Order: sequence, then C-alpha cells, then structure tokens
Amino acid sequence: SQQGCDPFAQTQRSKLQHRRARINQQINKEMRMRAGAENLFRATSNHKVKETVALELSYVNSNLQLLKEELEELNSSMDVYQNDSESISVPMIPLGLKETKELDLLVPLKDFISEHYGEESVLFEKEIKEFMELRQAMRTPSRNEAGLELLMEYYNQLYFLDSRFFPPTKTLGVFFHWYDSLTGVPSHQRALAFEKGSVLFNLGALHTQIGARQDRASLPGLNQAIDAFQKAAGAFNYLKENFSNAPSLDMSAASLTMLVRLMVAQVQECVFEKMTLLRAQNDFLSRLQLAQEAARVEEVYSVVHQTMSQPHVKDYVPFSWTTMVHVKSEHFKALSHYFAAIALCDCPAPLDAELLEQEKAFLQFHVTMPEGPSLSVLLQDPEERRKLGKAHLKKAIMKHEEAMRIHGLCKILRKMDILQEVLSFAHKRSLSKYSEIDHEEDFFETGEAPDIHPKTHQKPEIKSPNFSQVKVTDLFHRLGPLSVFSAKNKWYPARRVHLMRGENGFGFTLRGDSPVLIAGVIPGGCAAEAGLKEGDYIISVNGKDCKWSKHAEVVQLLKSTGKEGVDIGVITLQGSECPKAVERKAAVMSSGSGVLKSDKENSRKSLMNSKSASTLLVWGKKSKRSKKSTYSGVPFTAVGDNEAMY
Repeated sequence: SQQGCDPFAQTQRSKLQHRRARINQQINKEMRMRAGAENLFRATSNHKVKETVALELSYVNSNLQLLKEELEELNSSMDVYQNDSESISVPMIPLGLKETKELDLLVPLKDFISEHYGEESVLFEKEIKEFMELRQAMRTPSRNEAGLELLMEYYNQLYFLDSRFFPPTKTLGVFFHWYDSLTGVPSHQRALAFEKGSVLFNLGALHTQIGARQDRASLPGLNQAIDAFQKAAGAFNYLKENFSNAPSLDMSAASLTMLVRLMVAQVQECVFEKMTLLRAQNDFLSRLQLAQEAARVEEVYSVVHQTMSQPHVKDYVPFSWTTMVHVKSEHFKALSHYFAAIALCDCPAPLDAELLEQEKAFLQFHVTMPEGPSLSVLLQDPEERRKLGKAHLKKAIMKHEEAMRIHGLCKILRKMDILQEVLSFAHKRSLSKYSEIDHEEDFFETGEAPDIHPKTHQKPEIKSPNFSQVKVTDLFHRLGPLSVFSAKNKWYPARRVHLMRGENGFGFTLRGDSPVLIAGVIPGGCAAEAGLKEGDYIISVNGKDCKWSKHAEVVQLLKSTGKEGVDIGVITLQGSECPKAVERKAAVMSSGSGVLKSDKENSRKSLMNSKSASTLLVWGKKSKRSKKSTYSGVPFTAVGDNEAMY
C-alpha cells in the first residue's frame, strides 16, 4: 500500500461528500419547484390558485432554508479535524479535501503509446497501472508529512504525464471529475490543468487540517500550526497566480483570495498565542505589545470578514465560517483594550529612568491621543492611569458582549462549546477587573478610550509549495528522452538502415547525447548511400535501444562492428528535414547556458498561437510564468564539444 495514503479517512470524508452531493441535488430540485411556483403565481389571476401557490412557495422556502442549514452543518464539521488536548485553544477553520472520481487511463494511454510513439503498448501496462495506483492513493492522503509528500509526488508526476501524453492541439478525451470542496457540486474538464489545480488545492486543504489539529497550548504545536497555515496560504496563492478560469467556485480567484487571507489571519492569531505563551514578564511594555498584537489579529480578521461578505463569495462560504471570523475580530478587539487596561492599572508608575522609554512606546500606542493630561503626567499619576484603564475596560466589555451576541446567532457555533468557553472566560475576566478598579466615589464620566494601534513582531509569510523537495522519476522514462519523445513532437516512422564501414569510416558526423544526432552526412559516403540524413536521431544499434545512450556509448557500439556491417534504427522529427532546421536547432541548443526553457512554456506558446486549441485553454495555466519552475527543462550539451567524424 502507498505511503502517505489513509483509506480510512476516505470513509469519513466520503460520507460527508455523499451527503453534500445529495443535499445539493435536493436544493436544485427545490429551486426548480420554486421557480415554477413563482412563474405560476405571477401568471395566474385566479384568487384560489394564487392562495394555493403562495402556500406551496412558503413550504419550498422553508425546505430550502433547512437544506441550506444542513449543508452548512456538514461544511463546518470542524471537530473532525481539531486536536484532543485538554487545554482550551480557540478552534481554527480547516478545509475539506476535494473529492474526485476514479479514472481509468489504461485504454487512452495505450492507444496514445501505439499511435504517437509507435511502441508496443502492452509493454507499458505496468507503468500505466503504477500511475493509476498513485492517483488512487492520493485521493486519501494521511494527515501528516507523508500525505503531503504523496500529493506532491502525484503533482510532479503530472508534469511528465502532460509532456508525454497531452499534445498542444488535442486532448486525451478523458474527463477529470472533481467535487467543489465547499458546495459539493461536481465539475469536469478534459484539461489536465484542472487535475493539477485540484491536487494543488488539496495540498493547501491538507495543510489547513494539519494546522487545525496541532496542540497550540505548547510552543512546538504553535510553531507547527504557524508553518502549516503559512504553507496553506502559499498553496492557495500559487493556485491563484498560476491557474485561471477554474470551473468550480472553490478555485475561483475571489474564493482563493479569501482563503489566502483566512490562512494569514489564522497565522496571526497563532503569533498572538505564541506571545501570550512566551510572555513570562508582566511589565508595562510587554503588556502594551500584547495589546498591539491583539489589535493586529482583529485587523486581519476584519479584512477576512469583509472578503467573505462580498457578493460572489458570501453565497457559498459557510455561515459558520463568516460568523467565526466576525466573532474573532470582535474578541481580539476586546482583548486589545483589556491588555491596555492591565498595562495601565496593574503596572507601577515608571521610575525616572524608565519614563522616557515608556513615553516613547505609549506615544505610538493609540490610534489617536487620549484626552486629558500630557503623557508624562498621565504615566506618573496612578489616578489618571486608572481613569484611562477604566475607559479601556468599558470598551473591552462592550466588545466581549458583541462577540458573544454574534456567536449566539449561529446555530452551529452554539454547539461549539470551546469557543463559547473562551469568549465567556475573557468576558468575565474583564468584568472582574472593572469591578476591582471601579470606585464607588467615582464621579467622573468614563470617557471614550481610543483604539489601539495594530502592530506585530512576526509578520506571517506566504510560503509557496516547494515541489522540488519530492523527487520523482518519470514513470514513462522508457519512451525515451523528453527532448525528442514528447507529445508535442511528431516524427516519421522509425527506419532500419544497414550500414557498411568504408575506408573513410561510415561517412557521418555525430553530436550530442540521448538521443545521439546525425549532424552531417558526407555526400557519396556510406551513410549517404544507405539513406541516412542529417537530423536523424539514432534510436538503436544492432537491435540495442540507444534512445538514452551517451555519445561515447553509441560510438563504441558502431566501432565494434565487423565486416558484416551494422543495423542502425533512426527517426526523423517532422519539420526538421531541411538542413536549415537542424542548424537552427543547433544554434538554439548551444546558445546561453545550454538549457532549454521548460517544455511547458514552449508547448503553451504553440497553444496560444493555434486557433483550434483556444477551447482547450478554458482552464489552462496562466501564461505568466511563476518565478520558481519545478523543472528548468532539459539540459543539452553545448554543440561543438563532442561533434566528430565517424
């Protein structure tokens, strides 16, 4: 069985998936009924009919409401992914993986191998089955490093599949089916880009599940959660920048932007938790810093909440997510005011030596200056500090209450007692602090405390996937070097040529490795007589396959022939028959560092130029290259080094 694959996870997830799909079918049915009823309601003038239809409409609408709530509950089954630690951590939002249907590639790939490569396709059944087993395994990755590597391995293998079997102008005729991770709606496309994009999405989703499972009450757990959410943001961001026109909503640009922001906010929340965990000293400055960190978390969650509330996004983002994000923004705003109050009320007035540093920190602490005396007076007068602290607590309590109110509006979150506990604990803590510093003889009206300036000591990073960390070998290696034997190249059927050695050798010059190229044919020589042409590639010598052979190996095979001569198998690429083409190719090969740009880019350019292929680009890679390409292409030996007469 495949490493990193966990078929048991499938049973839990596929149950969810089937329920999602079923609910969606019911929703569609109800929507059709509603549309029919509304049309009838508008069309009829018969009072009795109108009443019946109105009654039916109210049924349909309440049904729809219930179905949407059920779907909602499925989408926020966050508890499947949370950790089992005793300590209370606020829940994070993980994403479900996209599901896919099984895919049988045996016949399409065998057909392509015999038609395009002219090879005996039966001989490649083992490789095709191995590829299909890898695809089957990556449908249920385990929630750990091995599962992530499995997805990467498959993603990297798709690069080779693309180069070998997907010519720029036609498809294999196979459909890739994937379900939307948020709505459960299925989509399918022939473009391999859809398969690649979906695998990339699952890489991001798996990172979110790993992040949500960490025990964040410990430093190692927190650091792993930060790493996981940063990598999730990186995967969604890479998907957004490199793929476009996805057929499913979860991979639309608007949705991916929202997911990247959500992951960044979850990282920022972990950074705050890390500070509270590490904060041993309770001095004035570190409490100010905590308040600013909390304000920063509030700020990023507010942005996520706005993003989730946009017209194209709010219809399919689970209500529980939107609510949770809203709750968190209010909760962290409350915390920022609470820590400001603690700094003012629980810390002693500064000594002369500390005054300057504290004044400087306090100067940049509020968004607007608090009313009242100058900073140095305020900091040194316990009564003034208490007054401002009380104003901060009043604001904190208002925000705690707002967070609890919003939390109560969502049926699903109400069931999530952990969040409830955290909110009510924070609320009680602020209340008890308020009653502790509130004096009965206070006659002043508690002022309005200004908000705290957001600031973080650790900015979240968006970590792009590093595909090169998982090395893969091309499963279809035996078809020959990709520089020649790829889907985009066409060649004439292989020719067998019998060659005798003349007094001046065979009469040709050879160049390069894997496969070796006939760079020149001497007019009137043995090679010319036998029908060898400039630009032919040598694929076999005396029946021995030489597609991957180095220059020296081919020369050795040729030299060891006796009087009976030698059988050479050659192919000619279509479009390279005229000597000029070979010269041009040689120039390309020798220019620069001797490394061709990734095949991907070339095949994409030809795609752009061909009219008929435009339909294929429905969901293709964006033409803008990502900076880090996994494969830099096929290195070529510079021409001229090893060109020799034989």
